[in-house]
Amino acid sequence: MKPQAGADAEGMTYDQMVERVRYDGAYPTRERAEAVIHAVLAALGRRLSGDERVELAAVLPTEAARTFTAQIPETEQLTGWEFVKDLASRTGGTAATTRWDTGTVLALVARLAGEDLIGRVLDQLPAGYALLFGRAELSQPTMPRPARAPQAAQAA
Repeated sequence: MKPQAGADAEGMTYDQMVERVRYDGAYPTRERAEAVIHAVLAALGRRLSGDERVELAAVLPTEAARTFTAQIPETEQLTGWEFVKDLASRTGGTAATTRWDTGTVLALVARLAGEDLIGRVLDQLPAGYALLFGRAELSQPTMPRPARAPQAAQAA
């Protein structure tokens, strides 16, 4: 099945991707933007498998797709926050800067992929990733907990 990419995917080159990330993330150099792209896409490549992985790689510029697909998917699932913390520990960044880096790259990935594919990617991932892709995090409503009965006074 041919992936349906978002409007930005048509003909985006790797150089254009780097410049877009550099601009959106306010990175001072092209090298910093490239390092962020490679780190985030490698981390995402360790989290996704199946058709969504293949389709997502197909909408990325070739060099970015190579970074993404070079990773072997891990079986351990990480929440969005754990994903950010894991990436921060691998890159030596802080949680705050890594969250910024992740959001910058994954928001562009979401635009390249389009709503349908990103929806399926998010369905495959645990809670907390939607915000990283620039989407609202919708959650299932939880049942209200029953009120606790007051504890009887202990007899002396």
